[in-house]
Amino acid sequence: MATVPLISDEAASAEVLAVFNDIRAVRGTDFINNFWRALANDPDLLAATWGRLKVVMGPGDLDPLVKEMIYIAVSVANGCEYCIHSHTAAAKAKGMSSEQHGELLSVIGMAMQTNGLVSAMQVPVDEVFEV
Repeated sequence: MATVPLISDEAASAEVLAVFNDIRAVRGTDFINNFWRALANDPDLLAATWGRLKVVMGPGDLDPLVKEMIYIAVSVANGCEYCIHSHTAAAKAKGMSSEQHGELLSVIGMAMQTNGLVSAMQVPVDEVFEV
């Protein structure tokens, strides 16, 4: 259960509706997910977060699917169930196959295991790795 109200279109201010409408236009959907509806409790934070997300997840040198897969990995590391689900759905919509998803999960699992081991052993970083 959310700790803040999820703001409906009917309860949204004009400022919030403007962001919701931009989300709809950019994503080509009428759906506004619960994350944005929760952030709408703070219109400035909503607008700032949406603006930054459009830049970071928008066109760039990284393929959009790669960005979603990175987002999944970081969400797993941070333990964010909501983001794991939403960005897995986004990655699948961008063409991630079941095989790619399985491989991604294997990489995440391997990184978590080796990160844990190297942290526990406090292994010093090799000079050749310091760039």
